[in-house]
Amino acid sequence: MVGMRRGGATALGTAALAAALLLGGCGGVSIGRSSQSTAAEGSSTMTPSSSTTSSTTSSATTTAPPSTTKPPSTAKPTTAKPSTTSPSPSTTTSSATPSKRPTPTPPKPTPKPTPTAGDTLRPGMSGAYVKSVQQQLSSLGYWLGTPDGSYGGLTTQAVMALQKAAGLGRDGIFGQQTRKALQAGVRPSSRAGGDGVEVDKGRQLLLIVRGGRVQTILNTSTGSGQEYISSYGTKAIATTPSGSYHVYYTVNGMDHGKLGDLWRPRFFNGGIAVHGASYVPGYPASHGCARVSNPAIDMIWANDIMPMGSRVTVY
Repeated sequence: MVGMRRGGATALGTAALAAALLLGGCGGVSIGRSSQSTAAEGSSTMTPSSSTTSSTTSSATTTAPPSTTKPPSTAKPTTAKPSTTSPSPSTTTSSATPSKRPTPTPPKPTPKPTPTAGDTLRPGMSGAYVKSVQQQLSSLGYWLGTPDGSYGGLTTQAVMALQKAAGLGRDGIFGQQTRKALQAGVRPSSRAGGDGVEVDKGRQLLLIVRGGRVQTILNTSTGSGQEYISSYGTKAIATTPSGSYHVYYTVNGMDHGKLGDLWRPRFFNGGIAVHGASYVPGYPASHGCARVSNPAIDMIWANDIMPMGSRVTVY
């Protein structure tokens, strides 16, 4: 939406005025443990026994060799080897792992057919036919930058301007009726003549005029005619007054205000200016300013189309 400025301050020494804003649109696993059984060690010891026998004969005293028993033998202790048999770990799954569903493969997008002559063109299309239409629009003065074969925002703005000039629906789509208007060479004429900028409120067009001839045609959006609260807190009607004016103040950048921001505005009537906006519909939607696209106002600045003191005619 566009902010309103009050007063007719001159360019030199004038503080930035109040500006405007766009209106419309300004499971788990269990493992068993290993068990190990070990027998106790045992030992046995033989008890030694000794026996001595003394034998005498009745006829002679004979000393018999002593009968000697072998010294006690001590048995080596026996040790039972520990049993080291371990059961194999067993793995138990408490619940079955759910099977994953296969991810469906998205279908491959169908390539958009390249439009040919006679087709309806829409934003997003591209090709030689789009470039041909862009070149024809440019030759009639409908500004869209440099024709590049891509149906983007600037082409949409140019098509909408052609539709406005021809009295057609303003949807920015290049259909059969719009194609006929292009082939017929429909373009607006200047009313004021001479040099200057003309704002045609009836058709919502901004015309750049040189030597009485329209050179450049831009889509614009002016005052909506709706009531709103001004930056002074009072009720006001969003209008773009008709008349002949002159550019008296400019801001080469963003002009911030209570009602919004204006990109590179060129003021010609109080707080009313021609300025850039990101949204320029096919109908009146501002607080009173004449909106054009941001690239369009950049083009105006780059070519010094609205210098200080230049004429702006509103009708």
